[in-house]
Amino acid sequence: MNYFNYKRRLSSETRIGNTPLGGNNPIRVQSMTNTNTNDTEASAEQVIRIVEAGADYVRLTAQGVREADNLKNIKEVVRGRGYNTPLIADIHFNPRAAEAAAKVVEKVRINPGNFVDRVKTFETFEYTDEEYAQEIEKIRAKLVPLLDICKEHKTAIRIGVNHGSLSDR
Repeated sequence: MNYFNYKRRLSSETRIGNTPLGGNNPIRVQSMTNTNTNDTEASAEQVIRIVEAGADYVRLTAQGVREADNLKNIKEVVRGRGYNTPLIADIHFNPRAAEAAAKVVEKVRINPGNFVDRVKTFETFEYTDEEYAQEIEKIRAKLVPLLDICKEHKTAIRIGVNHGSLSDR
């Protein structure tokens, strides 16, 4: 295999704030803070350091509504210092936090399997058609409001799927 002779697969383009992703755009660099998102100053400082190191996007965790609400303060500090790099909220299990964050940041990341069902038991379930339909409706009831908020605020959404994010369903 020749690592220097490759052809990029053309993907569709999406806008994340003022920095488009995909299509014919360059490969983008993203990093994530490891500060407490409720600590506005520490988080804003780390965002700025990450941007100055070359990141195109910066992701912050928002486990709960308090952290999601504080993204507004972090964004104000970062923008006030002259940095316009898109901010991304990494959501853990919490539809209300996702909704709050989607009103502030340029992109939210959710895991579909644990977005509605927080606790993973690693059990196997057998559903009747009616029970399965109820489960789908439960997901729809939590996801559609988030999608509506994202649409209203022009917030991109990433649905990240990995082993830890799959539901027992």
